[in-house]
Amino acid sequence: MNKLFRIGAALLALASFGLYGHGSLSIDLSHPIPTFAPSSEDPMKPDLSAPYHDSKPIPTFGAQAVLSFGKFPTSDGYFNLGTMVLAEHHGTHLDSPGHYANNAASLEGENPPAEKRKHTHDLNADDLIGHVVLIDISGRVEMELAKNGGVPSPDTAVTDFSNASPNVVTADDIVAVEKQIKNGVWLVINTGWSKFFFSGNDFAKDPYINGFNHPGMSKAAVDKLIEIMDRKGVLIGGIIADNIGIDSGQSAVGDDDKWTNSWHAHVRLLQRGVKFVENATNLGQLAMVENPGKCTIVVGAPKHVGGTGGPSRVLALCK
Repeated sequence: MNKLFRIGAALLALASFGLYGHGSLSIDLSHPIPTFAPSSEDPMKPDLSAPYHDSKPIPTFGAQAVLSFGKFPTSDGYFNLGTMVLAEHHGTHLDSPGHYANNAASLEGENPPAEKRKHTHDLNADDLIGHVVLIDISGRVEMELAKNGGVPSPDTAVTDFSNASPNVVTADDIVAVEKQIKNGVWLVINTGWSKFFFSGNDFAKDPYINGFNHPGMSKAAVDKLIEIMDRKGVLIGGIIADNIGIDSGQSAVGDDDKWTNSWHAHVRLLQRGVKFVENATNLGQLAMVENPGKCTIVVGAPKHVGGTGGPSRVLALCK
């Protein structure tokens, strides 16, 4: 009886502290990845007419995910054994520091070239966890969308998410959290944009991309973050955003259709060892936590050798 009592008391104490030793709230920041049966013509390609469950294809920087099953029989049934063909940068995913290969002109100071940076198999536990530093611009984004009935327009004269607007992460937003910028923290950017997650069929015209007129970090915000890190002698663990990339649309697409001066955050931050998580979701739930700074980010990244990133199950564990 005493033994059962001790076990019950221990379980009650564990529950009161929160499962697995973290706090009382867990938030999944990941979109599900749609999967499709393999094509009869090429098992490496998806048959979009044969989705699993309610899967719908989403525009991506790689092919749709292919999932095929084999069976391992036993006397009582069988095991389903799946094989998946999956693009690294599909859905909610990690960018490792080796994702972007800088040329000589864009490589800064003593930063290493891509082949000498961490890839997915090099990342240790400390690389994949860290306390949250929240930047929430979702209210400003909503006010801008309200000008067009809540719908984003690729025309900046209708809904403006250019770097000159206040509707992206600005240098002032970075200055506002300067005291929280420390070694290993994860900057989490809530724009509210995940509600548009690939609701159309064409990549550039999809409301999520919005003709590259979407919120994210402006060039000035990226530069200010680097200036603060350099001055303080610290390196954040990573950045999480609820859009197609860390950059604002204008910073992503650059100056012309040849990707001139494009992907500013990727060019400057990955070479420093900062990691990214893109296409996150449920950041609004994280913003509603009483003290997001007490939440810990856990990036469930794949550990394949030489990987430039990979689809990830990302959690926020909050006290």
